[in-house]
Amino acid sequence: MHHYRLSEDIKQKAPNIDWRGLSGFRNVLVHDYLNGVDLERVWSAIANDLPELKKTAKFLLKTIDLRQKEDG
Repeated sequence: MHHYRLSEDIKQKAPNIDWRGLSGFRNVLVHDYLNGVDLERVWSAIANDLPELKKTAKFLLKTIDLRQKEDG
């Protein structure tokens, strides 16, 4: 499995995303699974937050792709 970290420059291009909250949520899912995961919280994130995150991820990927084309 690969782990990728987004640069602060990339994160600043998407101020609509709570990057710290997203990281914290990931940590809860990964590290607290033995204590039980709050399925309502997970479902809420899927239903309410994932659509915006998906839209933003597509935007960021286009930004990165355009930057690579300019550099290459």
